[in-house]
Amino acid sequence: MPDLEFTVESAEVVRLAAAPLLMFKLRIVDTSADRSARGEIASITLQCQIQIEATRRRYTPAEQYGLEDLFGSPPRWGETLRTLLWTHTSAVAPPFTGECTLDLPVPCSYDFNVAATRYFHGLEDGEIPLMLQFSGTVFYREGDGALQVAPIPWHKEAAYRLPVALWREMMARYYPNGTWLCLHRDVFDRLSRFKTRQGLTSWEQAISSLLDKLEEDIS
Repeated sequence: MPDLEFTVESAEVVRLAAAPLLMFKLRIVDTSADRSARGEIASITLQCQIQIEATRRRYTPAEQYGLEDLFGSPPRWGETLRTLLWTHTSAVAPPFTGECTLDLPVPCSYDFNVAATRYFHGLEDGEIPLMLQFSGTVFYREGDGALQVAPIPWHKEAAYRLPVALWREMMARYYPNGTWLCLHRDVFDRLSRFKTRQGLTSWEQAISSLLDKLEEDIS
């Protein structure tokens, strides 16, 4: 029976996708003890859950300020800093014997209602500590050539440190000089009416006008 080990070798931005997408290069190795009797992997249907291990890096004062929305004030981080679920993804591996390299697509959101997006945006530099946890099904053939099936054990995982610069490069490519904010429909309708009444031509002008007025009232 195959004993699979997983390693993330690299990650890159997919240039021509319809939405922000990273492609992880995943190396899969069959580490079965009896190499001479190792059979062919006919296919793997692979599921992957990706966690952000937020406790496994240091944060600058500016990053701590940017992440207060997620974890509260830094003095409380000993209790509140925690692992975050980023996303789920899947892939299918082709037939191979011994090892193969597989493209694992990871769709990315720029929705600031999503905790992972706020976390990534709050980082200035360095790396994002990730843990990829695998499950799924392996279809394989051994000596007699009969097709057999086995599950991927839940303890199979791979750590990877994603460069913050790569995530920023991706979002700058898909949202140049901008961000994406989701509003409740009632709030959007109020903003739309304000924009129309004021004769403003863009959403940026509408929000800037409201902020300018608020700052004047405060001062």
